[in-house]
Amino acid sequence: MRKILSSILSGIRTVERVLVISINLLMVVLYTFNVLVREILPQYSSSFAWIDEATRLLMVWAVFLALGLALERGRHVAVTTLLERLPKTPQKIVCLLINSTGIVFSCYLAWLGYALVKFVMRTGQVSPTLGLPMYWLYVAPTIGFMLLALRYGLELLNINNRRTRPLLANPSN
Repeated sequence: MRKILSSILSGIRTVERVLVISINLLMVVLYTFNVLVREILPQYSSSFAWIDEATRLLMVWAVFLALGLALERGRHVAVTTLLERLPKTPQKIVCLLINSTGIVFSCYLAWLGYALVKFVMRTGQVSPTLGLPMYWLYVAPTIGFMLLALRYGLELLNINNRRTRPLLANPSN
């Protein structure tokens, strides 16, 4: 069972990484192209106004898809001075409280995101230049907070520990 779980988590991690990297590369390419068009052929720049909106949408997706990865790798901002000075038992209790609170808060935000997605779907809003349904913007935080809750759950079950994992650990672990 643990091997199957590890395989599933590895697959999720790989998909997250590929998407975040692809999104960031796509944003760089789009913005570079947009700048070149504005500088070299300014008469065509209005034809590419959609690039600004697309990159903003992509940035939202990149940020929220990276939430779980950042937590898993111990890259979220944390003040650990007091935590590290506590004896083992209180330290475990505090970590349990942190991870439990993280799961509850992340699930609540995912639930709010889902409610917002449903609301925006009913309004029929579309983005001005892309013509994309606006609910796609709100799907990103919903997925991102679900991935974050998953990572807090893994910490709670002692499957991952962001505090003891070395910064340059093998990403496939």
